[in-house]
Amino acid sequence: MKTNAELQKNVQDAIKWEPLLHSAEIGVTAKDGVVSLTGEVDHYAKKIEAENAAKKVVGVKVLIENIIVKSPDSLSKTDNEIAHEILEAFKSNAFISENMIKVIVENGQVTLEGEVQWDYEREITKNAIHYLPGVKAIINHIKIKSEIIDAIKQMDIENAMKMNWVVYNSDIHIKVTSTTVTLTGTVNSWHQKDEAERIAWKTPGIQHVDNGLFVDYEYSKNS
Repeated sequence: MKTNAELQKNVQDAIKWEPLLHSAEIGVTAKDGVVSLTGEVDHYAKKIEAENAAKKVVGVKVLIENIIVKSPDSLSKTDNEIAHEILEAFKSNAFISENMIKVIVENGQVTLEGEVQWDYEREITKNAIHYLPGVKAIINHIKIKSEIIDAIKQMDIENAMKMNWVVYNSDIHIKVTSTTVTLTGTVNSWHQKDEAERIAWKTPGIQHVDNGLFVDYEYSKNS
């Protein structure tokens, strides 16, 4: 089992390893698997990159991310300019239903609202604005409203989990209630937790996934 100091050092090294974050001043603290990130970056993409790097480190059970985006004057944009660039980014992406999305920009914070049929559409919409200058935060309130009315079968989700090498042998319990899938159990990495949720979201008719999986990197189903 890693000590707090070892986990802290591992996360620091993982962040520094990312080319986008070489010069970023990001503080890391670790205690009993709970990792906190603090500091300032000049672009929202760096904030997300730091979060993703930390989540890949073995031993991270909970991540608290308090990184602030503070754009330099050269990258500063008015809210109107940011909104215009977001709409242009949407128009250039054939997978984004721009007419179904409402964009609100306030002091660089972007709120996305609207409805789409699939979770991947919601993620594509959010990811399309990660690298736009001036964006300080993104709040994704886009809802899933599927036109598929077939009953969601728990067995279909379980079979999908078994076919995926990342999670096929994990202790994941699935419960389906109407259009909601609830995941519980224990996995040994954050990657497994995210992958299980991604698989659940692919289920036709799903409108919500409640990911209650616990990350314990020392856990083994066969132990």
